[in-house]
Amino acid sequence: MMKLKNLTVALIGGAAMAAMATVSWAESTMEKIVRTGEMTIAVQTQGPPVSFINKNGERTGLAVELAQMMADDMGVKLVVQDYDWKGLIPALTSGKADFIAADMTPTAQRSMQIMFTEPVFFAETVAFTKEGSDFTSWEDLNKPDVSLAATQASSYASAARKFLPEAELKEFSGGTAQAVQAVMSGRATAGVTDKATLSGFQSSIDGIVLLDGELNREPLGFAVRPDSVHLLNSLDNYMRLIRIDGRLDEKVAYWWNSTDWEADHK
Repeated sequence: MMKLKNLTVALIGGAAMAAMATVSWAESTMEKIVRTGEMTIAVQTQGPPVSFINKNGERTGLAVELAQMMADDMGVKLVVQDYDWKGLIPALTSGKADFIAADMTPTAQRSMQIMFTEPVFFAETVAFTKEGSDFTSWEDLNKPDVSLAATQASSYASAARKFLPEAELKEFSGGTAQAVQAVMSGRATAGVTDKATLSGFQSSIDGIVLLDGELNREPLGFAVRPDSVHLLNSLDNYMRLIRIDGRLDEKVAYWWNSTDWEADHK
């Protein structure tokens, strides 16, 4: 009986050690990047000036250039994968991408699934409509007969629900481009997005009117899986580094706070 007990204890102990060995040898995201020499990011398919394909057929934008800069400094290859906005988090959590490089707000619900970096830049949420409307301020849109276009599952949609609860919300999976099309074609009364993104559409599409005021101001950052702590720390450290040496402010000024990039890329 004693031998059987000892055998049982030995088997349990061996199983526990094997389990611990499996955990200890599990490859982290950063270790995978080092081993393969590649860093894979998930970006939004249509999201100028954060991520888009320019006139030369190249993927570029603020998030893409920041990720490329980091990859170059790390000495690894950057692999870019395109997704609709609603597909970004699933791509990350399924392991298809190492991190999300997009203008994503660290909401409480998203933070239940993924971990966010410190804010990389900030966005002002605004409303817009088609030229000829009777609206002057975003607050004028809070009426039952008003329909609002916003990116599906985005913070813009959340802002519309929170600040314009009387209006009808229409969500589109194709990003702000789809929301703008809906407004300009008359399928929606107005749209909600960020000021920087809207300015890009205003310069290329006549008749878009920015309404007075801001619904809110949001911090935007990149995101990793909960088990990618090393990568998260590396992203935060890198953003601090390029903020101190001026490269981050330079990129944000060019891509986010102006339309200078249009002459080079549109």
